[in-house]
Amino acid sequence: MDAAHGDTSPEHRDPETADPTFPGLLAQTVDLAAVRHNVDTIKTISGAQRLMAVVKADGYSQGATDVARAALDGGADQLGVATLQESLDLRESLELRGTSATILAWLWHPDEALELEAAVASGIHLGIPSEDHLAAVIAAGRRAGVRPRVTAMADTGLNRSGISVVDGTFGRLSPEFGEAHARGDIDCTGVFSHLACADEPENPANDMQAARFREAAELLARAGVAKQLNHLSNSPGALSRPDLSFDMVRPGLSIYGLEPIADRTHGLRPVMRWEARIPVIKHVPAGEAVSYGRTWTTDRDTRTAVIPCGYADGMPRSASGKFEVSINGVRYPQVGRVCMDQFVVDLGPDAPVRPGDVAVIVGTRDGEPTADELAAAAGTINYEILTAPRGRTRRRHVGAVG
Repeated sequence: MDAAHGDTSPEHRDPETADPTFPGLLAQTVDLAAVRHNVDTIKTISGAQRLMAVVKADGYSQGATDVARAALDGGADQLGVATLQESLDLRESLELRGTSATILAWLWHPDEALELEAAVASGIHLGIPSEDHLAAVIAAGRRAGVRPRVTAMADTGLNRSGISVVDGTFGRLSPEFGEAHARGDIDCTGVFSHLACADEPENPANDMQAARFREAAELLARAGVAKQLNHLSNSPGALSRPDLSFDMVRPGLSIYGLEPIADRTHGLRPVMRWEARIPVIKHVPAGEAVSYGRTWTTDRDTRTAVIPCGYADGMPRSASGKFEVSINGVRYPQVGRVCMDQFVVDLGPDAPVRPGDVAVIVGTRDGEPTADELAAAAGTINYEILTAPRGRTRRRHVGAVG
């Protein structure tokens, strides 16, 4: 793969005048204005009256608190996380910054007694995927002296977590939800589920799951849970099936500006920019090999740049030799194997690149490498690239309001 040199190269930026705000060697910049834009876009396309912004896994590694506040500013009505500890940490962090919001957590174990009681006491909404979970949250609410707010989790065909509709378990447990709701042991807000094939909008599994979802909502209604706030659609569902928006949509990936459906665009803006400052550039004679295993050999005298981002920082080793970075607006190929701390790019013999210049690994502007490109090189999905930055990556947020 040869370096891509345009007809005109941008004027070289002297290292001494480089961006003084660039933090260290490796940086992840998160655009909160893009988060707000994306939330508004998803709401408009889906036609949903309400939107739950999923900020689990530290906001898909973009910073849960900052992303949550930006999403709320952009029109999100609720926040979704996976674990109890995530919900408690987010609640505390938001309150410290003067923000409150409804937070739903759905991945927890009934034996997490201390965390569960803390979550119930602080008003965290809880997803209920089994009879044991229902019993545990009722007991926690009695100990805390509060009425827990819960949402029944229906397994409509993903067969991962949740109460199965197809085998009759949801129908059997619906009266238990209704009775506990009537007694005041819980406040059941409705039902939610998760689509397995929403990234294939025409897949018949989507309609099958929707039918089962409607059945679950009706079973709850018959059991006495009349007022419901039901949600099924994830990012691809929200953007491609407005008929499945129900009372609320629950997007994750699309909030961060990545497209969840192949070959479709929806006007989303990428949130994450991943860049590294070049510490070393060197001349490599023709016939010399580069990096571990000597898997790539120069076919002419060239110059190479070290990029301080390795698999310890989230760069997939499986992408070795298959991706590009952008430096001063020009793309250059990565060569040899990705190492723990760094990788190497081939600049060619005459590129106007010097130590101190910044290499864009995942960009946000036209012509820059994208998360989708790096995902393809690594043999994975864009979700994994979005959540990849870690280790020595320094994160900064821009576009904040207030």
